[in-house]
Amino acid sequence: MNTHILINPDVAAIFGALIADAASLGLHWLYDPARIADIEKNGALVFRQPNATDYAGVSGFFAHDNKQAGESSGYGEVCLLMLKHIAKHSGFDRAAYQLEFRTHFGPGGEYVGYIDSPTGQTLRVLLPLDIASFPEVSGADDDQMPALAAIPALVAAHHGSYDALMQRVKEAVRITNNNEIAVSAACCAATALQGILSGKPMTQALTDALAVAGDVLKPTLEQALSMEMLDSLSAAKSFGSACHVMEGLPLVFHIARHAPDYTTAIKANIRAGGDSCGRAIMLGALVAAHQAKQQNLVSSIPLSWLARYRKLAIAAEACEGI
Repeated sequence: MNTHILINPDVAAIFGALIADAASLGLHWLYDPARIADIEKNGALVFRQPNATDYAGVSGFFAHDNKQAGESSGYGEVCLLMLKHIAKHSGFDRAAYQLEFRTHFGPGGEYVGYIDSPTGQTLRVLLPLDIASFPEVSGADDDQMPALAAIPALVAAHHGSYDALMQRVKEAVRITNNNEIAVSAACCAATALQGILSGKPMTQALTDALAVAGDVLKPTLEQALSMEMLDSLSAAKSFGSACHVMEGLPLVFHIARHAPDYTTAIKANIRAGGDSCGRAIMLGALVAAHQAKQQNLVSSIPLSWLARYRKLAIAAEACEGI
């Protein structure tokens, strides 16, 4: 029996990001691939209930003790927040999004969970101000992966010119990450996803995106694309598995180029350890959109994974709004 669904590639990109993030939550920021391999042998790799004992005695940071399996990390919350924002405003409104960001992640907001450095510093800028005083650039000088979290929603909902998309991406990224490497990484990731949605094969879309990667990031991405077979553990050793885009995006490009389907890609990403949720957003978007585009709308996201994502109905309603 076919356990996948027909899905628009734009929607596949969004669901691919959100579900990959939720699938990765249970072992997020566990930096020991050997421990992850042991866990996989004896239990669930995807949608694992966060458990401090998994992190005991090895390198890692247990940040999700208040989360349940199927919930989102902060990255997934940003992706969904941007999706809901675009549906509500029929596009991207910078100040309105900053207000929604502050409301969602700030004191008394809906979000309960770990606040990373870029988010915390952005909140410190926005909290004392009224919306009329919000600066265009409210982000931290920080190159961590929150810079990529809103990209799938921005790209999937965009139907204007490429130049207009790049302008929107830069504006959105500097809300949380006022850093040149972060902006270059976001433009590169957005270009790759836009290429996928326009019908390019995966390798071509990733290669073409190097043109906007910037001088610092481009050589590492080229190295990632030159690896001849899928080996996420070796790639993680080469590029790193922490929260910086210089480590995360090359690993995303490596896995996206070689993984034959969505399930393989997301599991390979989790096995690499570290900031798996941060990488999952762009990786899930790229692979899910590519499968849907190249296979006549047949998504490779398993139905059982869709069902485990706790905010599926909210995300679906927002997609309908777009």
